[in-house]
Amino acid sequence: MDGACFRETLRTRRRWPDVMAIWKKDIRIALEEERHVRANDRDYNERFSYADNRIKTAKYNVFTFLPINLFEQFQRFANAYFLVLLILQLIPEISSLSWFTTIVPLVLVLAITAVKDATDDYFRHKSDQQVNTRQSQVLIKGKLQNEKWMNVRVGDIIKLENNQFVAADLLLLSSSEPYGLCYIETAELDGETNLKVRQALTVTSDLGDDVAKLADFSGEVICEPPNNKLDKFTGTLCWKDNKYSLDNEKMLLRGCVLRNTEWCFGLVIFAGLQTKLMQNCGRTKFKRTSIDKLMNTLVLWIFGFLICMGIILAIGNTIWEQKVGSDFWEYLQWKELTINAVFSGFLTFWSYIIILNTVVPISLYVSVEVLRLGHSYFINWDRRMYYSRKDTPAEARTTTLNEELGQVEFIFSDKTGTLTQNIMVFNKCSINGKTYGDVYDEFGHKVDITEKTPCVDFSFNPLMDRKFRFHDSSLVEAIKLEEPLVQEFFRLLALCHTIMPEERNEGELVYQAQSPDEGALVTAARNFGFVFRSRTPETITLYEMGQAVTYQLLAILDFNNVRKRMSVIVRNPKGQLKLYSKGADTILFDRLDPSNEELMFTTSEHLNEFAGEGLRTLALAYKDLDEDVFDEWMKKLLFASTALDNREEKLGALYEEIEQGMLLLGATAIEDKLQEGVPETIACLTLANIKIWVLTGDKLETAMNIGYSCNMLRDDMNTVFIISGHTMLEVQQELRTAKEKIMGPSKDKFSSGLDMEKTELYSSDSVFEETIIAEYALIINGHSLAHALEADLEQILVDVACLCKTVICCRVTPLQKALVVELIKRHKRAVTLAIGDGANDVSMIKTAHIGVGISGQEGMQAVLASDYSFAQFRYLQRLLLVHGRWSYHRMCNFLCYFFYKNFAFTLVHFWYGFLCGFSAQTVYDQWFITLFNIVYTSLPVLAMGLFDQDVNEQYSLRFPNLYRPGQLNQLFNKRKFFTCTLQGVCTSFILFFIPYGAFMTAVRDDGAHISDQQTFAVTIATSLVIVVSVQIGLDTNYWTAVNHFFIWGSLAVYFAILFAMHSDGIFTIFPNQFPFIGTARNSLNQKIVWLVILLTTVVCIMPMVAVRFIKADLYPTQTDKVRLLQQATRKQGPQEQNLRRVRRTSSRRSAYAFAHQQGYGELITSGKNMKVPTSSTSTYPLSSPTRGLTGTSSVKNSGVNDTTRDQTETYSTGFRRESDQSQEVTVEDLEAR
Repeated sequence: MDGACFRETLRTRRRWPDVMAIWKKDIRIALEEERHVRANDRDYNERFSYADNRIKTAKYNVFTFLPINLFEQFQRFANAYFLVLLILQLIPEISSLSWFTTIVPLVLVLAITAVKDATDDYFRHKSDQQVNTRQSQVLIKGKLQNEKWMNVRVGDIIKLENNQFVAADLLLLSSSEPYGLCYIETAELDGETNLKVRQALTVTSDLGDDVAKLADFSGEVICEPPNNKLDKFTGTLCWKDNKYSLDNEKMLLRGCVLRNTEWCFGLVIFAGLQTKLMQNCGRTKFKRTSIDKLMNTLVLWIFGFLICMGIILAIGNTIWEQKVGSDFWEYLQWKELTINAVFSGFLTFWSYIIILNTVVPISLYVSVEVLRLGHSYFINWDRRMYYSRKDTPAEARTTTLNEELGQVEFIFSDKTGTLTQNIMVFNKCSINGKTYGDVYDEFGHKVDITEKTPCVDFSFNPLMDRKFRFHDSSLVEAIKLEEPLVQEFFRLLALCHTIMPEERNEGELVYQAQSPDEGALVTAARNFGFVFRSRTPETITLYEMGQAVTYQLLAILDFNNVRKRMSVIVRNPKGQLKLYSKGADTILFDRLDPSNEELMFTTSEHLNEFAGEGLRTLALAYKDLDEDVFDEWMKKLLFASTALDNREEKLGALYEEIEQGMLLLGATAIEDKLQEGVPETIACLTLANIKIWVLTGDKLETAMNIGYSCNMLRDDMNTVFIISGHTMLEVQQELRTAKEKIMGPSKDKFSSGLDMEKTELYSSDSVFEETIIAEYALIINGHSLAHALEADLEQILVDVACLCKTVICCRVTPLQKALVVELIKRHKRAVTLAIGDGANDVSMIKTAHIGVGISGQEGMQAVLASDYSFAQFRYLQRLLLVHGRWSYHRMCNFLCYFFYKNFAFTLVHFWYGFLCGFSAQTVYDQWFITLFNIVYTSLPVLAMGLFDQDVNEQYSLRFPNLYRPGQLNQLFNKRKFFTCTLQGVCTSFILFFIPYGAFMTAVRDDGAHISDQQTFAVTIATSLVIVVSVQIGLDTNYWTAVNHFFIWGSLAVYFAILFAMHSDGIFTIFPNQFPFIGTARNSLNQKIVWLVILLTTVVCIMPMVAVRFIKADLYPTQTDKVRLLQQATRKQGPQEQNLRRVRRTSSRRSAYAFAHQQGYGELITSGKNMKVPTSSTSTYPLSSPTRGLTGTSSVKNSGVNDTTRDQTETYSTGFRRESDQSQEVTVEDLEAR
């Protein structure tokens, strides 16, 4: 109950932040430069007016709900517009309609929204109450007392027990675990369910659970002001004339849950709205689709059109009153107020604005939101996007972007964990200039490693990991021969990391790795005889070839995205000081001793070979430290670690100082395999004219090989351009060279080529003809990209990149990923999608129009920041080509029909104005006007918008180029809007004038004249309902029982209400509201009325039917052809589709980036030996480009041995397709099949 309650509070807080509370909070934070908190001293702390621990996420109370909610709703243009109309209708001189014609639909919309808001706020009140009244043990006046959370204050000391939620942001003081450790779950903060470790300062952990000592504790914390950075905290504890450095690893944040720890004590630093949890609960940036923006524009145009119609009819009224109206004064005497004809025209203008108001659709936005919600549920319910291995379904985390999924032109993808599995395997290594990992036969020839290749026997090591596989026995021999550098190599791997060991049942040793890379490296060291066994805050214990050896851990020089390396300083049992470091090759190479130049050159060649095979590489180095130098450096480190200002910069400078003059040991190579179905998915999306850019932190060679592995790069490509310049001039020249090679010297051709590209692609006669822009690829390094993103070069970068079939950016930072996405958004009118799985992908995901998170090995940060999430990259194909395309198709058809229906309904009054002296009289009965949009025609169009399919899912995936109309905005644009509104205008013209002409001379069956106004109105209304129902039947491609029920049911409801309103009974009850007794019965009993209705329906519908048949026969679209094929296949009955198998050649290569989270080293240094499983968290590549790669280079037909194999993928949708992306399928082939 507590967890569910807290999650609900968090969700509702994100949805509806309390405006006034946040405003007051921001004022306090803006004035607060640093925070002073004194333990056990409420009087001192209250002087600073810190926030209390009460939270309020509810927006309303009983008295404020109605005014505030109505105020919010009337800030929407449509609601305010109809409110103005309602006010106008209360003026008798201009109102031709009763007030209920406007108030009924308006109140319905307002009521639906108000009920939803009230329900949400009720649950917010309930959650607030449950959270604020939770009990917590607070140390007050020397005693532990149970207090409600809302009564907790900054400076209080709180006792937490196992499985309790943390009440506020606490500084951990002591715990029941050794070394002041405690374990927390942060699922409410970052979505990660793995346990994390926190540790108290040694001086406070000695307080234990002694209440008397804790009550006497008077330490003062000086720290940063409240902020929303969950992974960062900077502060200092002043106690007993000493200062102690505080960081995030000593904090327990509100929203965490204490796990596997009997008790702990903490000092409240931030409370209530100033906690980091609540600081992160603001609104996220609202993403709007291109259809949203277009709809807003069109609604304004419609409003302008309404004004124009009102002006035309007002002018007509003025002229009519001047020339004709005076003849009627004897019969229809005016009030003195309206004798002036001009003033009569002015009043008529407002009258017609009221009558024609339905041309602006009040229910449009509500209906659109209903459709989007339904489309989101379809994604959530799709079993073919469910990953059973991790019990992870697809999730639409937003309901506003579904149709945008059908318009994506650019996909920006991370590599590690997104295209690859992020499951690392130690594959090869280089030690002192010699490589290990390859297998050779008796003749010295390299042998391909397969599943049948024998593995190395590690039976000499009783602590080996039985899952580990290695095939080169020479490395084991080197270990057994006790070669010093080989042993030092694996000793470094066993010492330089942040892994926590856990001993499970029956003595099983399990490593809890912060990153998959570290897990693979330490596991390799374990199998080769250097077993990482345990750690304390001050020591690391290894079993070196069966002997226990304990090293004193003196410092961890932590990893970050700038350093791209981590180091440890240890003292071995002999008393020697050692620094061990691992990181990106170029980063470490710049810090090596000059005597290593020859070894560095050899190792660089090995690194290039490893990267060429798609392996993730890492360089290793070490250094012997002088005792005096280290002591002096350690003093500087302690001083920098307690600094409040620029602490990270000062620490970074000290790390740089000690990491100079290292000696190279070698390098490692780790394999990260591709996810299942990645090459096929990329090939299919490429056929859909979606450009896929890979943005990775890997080395250039690795980036190229992941391209070959995914079929993004092929040996038969014309040229692969490599942009690796180090200066702006070099990058500019390389881009210009690439541009000239692609486009030739003609600048005119280049300037026009990009604009014509989309149209040319889609104008192909054959739906199955695959066209590519050019067989070129662009690969650009991170340092070159930094120059290319400058204002002077960004345009040429966009031009060249968009003309290449494949773009890969390597060695990029998280910020550069976001900048690349922003660049395309700014220069190309295209929908962008970013997909990733780690914290380093969050900025890219938030920048793109659509963000997709992969729930993988790197935590949940990407998922939490995303709009859609699932477990495997291959599901992206179905998300876009099925759900995205359907959503776009359904939304466009819905909007076209909606505007058509409203114009056909409303403009009948416009034509009637010319025949009634522009007197603002209505054709329809007022109740018909009220019910038309909300009862008679609302459900059929919603059914079409929810369930329609132009082609089924199998054909949507089988023919990816059906996706292109969405990219070209072909199904709903300004031209399409004018077409459907013109159809509505013509329909209204026919609806009015055919009955008008027919009834001019027509008589009833008994000879009486038939042309009374009510018969005329019933005829037009009935014709309208039938016409729009037939039209939606024509627009529906995929019929379900729901469609039938809603269409036929709406017609039945219309006739039932029609006869009820004109019945004797309703007249008896409401004689003033329903005066036309028996009109429906008398009218619809006449044959001529039904003939007129039939004629009107046929004349309205037949032109559209004829146009559609002619277009489908003479100018068929891609969808028309595929639909025809689908229908033909259905008629033939189920049969095996004998698609021809296509043999293709490809260069099969592997993939690559080292991952580690900043800040974890200090956690280890302070002694957090984990005893519970933790999964990997956010990571970032730690590799660097190969040295010496400069200038523009091109790769032509690389000559790598091709492997020929059949590639036929069986999809979960039940059909088979060839994976060769260059295969062309013609209409004739399909007809033959």
